Amino acid sequence: MSAKNRDERNRWRNITVGFRVSPEESEQINAAVALSGLSKQEYCYRRCMKRDIVVQGNPRVYKALRNRLDAVYSELCRIEAGTGVDPDLLAIIRMMAEILNGLKGGSE
Repeated sequence: MSAKNRDERNRWRNITVGFRVSPEESEQINAAVALSGLSKQEYCYRRCMKRDIVVQGNPRVYKALRNRLDAVYSELCRIEAGTGVDPDLLAIIRMMAEILNGLKGGSE
């Protein structure tokens, strides 16, 4: 049996909510979760409740950013070769730009 969870207001989180997504949507969610540094549960909870996702820089976040940047670089090289731009790639690039801008403390 899993450990019981309480939220920041000391309320029990004992109800399970589930939903189905496509493989592409799952990949996008997993990328966002990795870049946020939060657990998938906490990330989905905050997004559903329209709460801010504040990324705290830590080794896990930096590793996820590095891996994503490698993937983005590969895609950009492919695009330069003459193929089209994937909208999912643009969404990930925007998210990474926001995170990196927040980590350096900029407000541009």
